[in-house]
Amino acid sequence: MSSEHEHFISKEDEELERIREKKLRELVEKKEKKQEMKTEPVHVTDSNFDEIVSRNQLALIDCWAPWCGPCLALAPAIEELAQEYAGKVLIGKLDVDENPRTAECFQIFSIPTMLIMKNGKEVDRIVGLVPKKHVEAVLKRHLG
Repeated sequence: MSSEHEHFISKEDEELERIREKKLRELVEKKEKKQEMKTEPVHVTDSNFDEIVSRNQLALIDCWAPWCGPCLALAPAIEELAQEYAGKVLIGKLDVDENPRTAECFQIFSIPTMLIMKNGKEVDRIVGLVPKKHVEAVLKRHLG
C-alpha cells in the first residue's frame, strides 16, 4: 500500500470519527431534552420561571392557588395534559401566593390563569375554569 493511499484512509477514518462523535452528541442532547419533558406538571417558581419557559419551545403554566376551588377542579385536567403532551409541551404549575413576582409580572388578577409560552414569550392565555378540550385546542393551535 502506498503512503499516499494510507494517508487517504487515515483522513477518511478521522472524518468518520468526527461524524460519529457529532451524531452521538446530538442523540445524547435529544435524549436529555426528552427527559426534561415530564409526564406530570413541573413545579414553577419565581426563581425558575424564566429558565423553564426559555428551555422549552412550548409551555403551559397553570397559575393557581391551593384555596381556589376552580383551580382545584382544573388540576386533574392539567395532570392529564402533562401525561398526554409529554415530549411536546411542558406543563407547569405556579402557585401565585408563593410566587407573587411572576404573577405580578404577567398581571394575573384572576385564577386559574394558564399562560401559553412559546420560545420564552407569552403567546396566549386562558382565564377561568374551562373544559380540557378548550385547553387542548389552544395548545394544538400553537403546536402546529
